Amino acid sequence: MAGKSLVSKRKRTRWNNKWFTRRMLRLKERSDPLEGSSQAKGIVLEKVQFEAKQPNSAMRKCVRVQLIKNGKQVTAFCPRDGATKLIDEHDEVMIECIGGAMGKSKGDIPGVRWQVVKVNDQSLRALQKGIIEKARK
Repeated sequence: MAGKSLVSKRKRTRWNNKWFTRRMLRLKERSDPLEGSSQAKGIVLEKVQFEAKQPNSAMRKCVRVQLIKNGKQVTAFCPRDGATKLIDEHDEVMIECIGGAMGKSKGDIPGVRWQVVKVNDQSLRALQKGIIEKARK
């Protein structure tokens, strides 16, 4: 006759699991600026530089982006060499998750969770390789 007590104990102790609690209370959906989607479009407000965490010493190039879907502002990393030269203020960019552990920032960039993928509907990687030229808007 232990079935009922086992079920009720399991029901109670599941809330000790961090991932169960986040899923049930929908904590990620509420706090995530992308609102659960993998990518989002935004407008570049300004270019910024962040100092890398120890032991590295570099200025990581990033942009402040205001999302079109909800107006929230996020900081997105510009990957690879010379990416910030291709991104101007008021450009429309597509951002995606940077892929850090547990949805957090990746590497030595403090507090930056997103990266730029497209600029004015053109691939950032293709622009950097010189395959295509930047469109004029």
